[in-house]
Amino acid sequence: MSAPAPSTPANVAGNTYDKYASTNPIERKMMAGFFSALDRMLEGMSPATIVEVGAGEGRITGRLAERFPDATVIGLDLQDDALLDEWKQLGVPMFFGDATRLPFADQSIDLIIGLEVLEHIPRPERALAEIARVGKVAVLSVPNEPIWRVGNMVRGRYLRAMGNTPGHINHWSSRSFRKFVEQQFHTDQSAAPLPWTMVSGTPR
Repeated sequence: MSAPAPSTPANVAGNTYDKYASTNPIERKMMAGFFSALDRMLEGMSPATIVEVGAGEGRITGRLAERFPDATVIGLDLQDDALLDEWKQLGVPMFFGDATRLPFADQSIDLIIGLEVLEHIPRPERALAEIARVGKVAVLSVPNEPIWRVGNMVRGRYLRAMGNTPGHINHWSSRSFRKFVEQQFHTDQSAAPLPWTMVSGTPR
């Protein structure tokens, strides 16, 4: 496995709100449900290599490193120099890169994580194919957009865009996301921590 080289991909980062660090009590309860679903997906796994695609500030990457202390854990996201200060505090290898051109050999990653990233990518099918190419097991999540957008509007957010979060260019319901993932994966588990859809699976 070679270290990713910096790149300047065509994808755009979109919304950068750090929901994982929110102090809002409602959002904290939602995130607790999200993390609970993720923990259930990871039960029984003992990966030696883990890559998080779309790692953002690295909060999930750090969580993975704590859960799997003997694994090599790497985070990867689009080039954004504002992330560098956040990454320096993690003690985990973090790199700039593109989810549609992952710099890893075929089937070289035991566990690949893609949480809250596919909704931002102009060609999500390319990213999904790359994740299936390099990963032996994947855990993926996206917002359940019909519920997500209603939630935004109830909170008075993005009203002119009918609740659509900036940067969300792909919109899936739970059912349509599972169908999308099944183009490349046999899905083993699925969960619906409000307002997300999360699935795990192995490549076809």
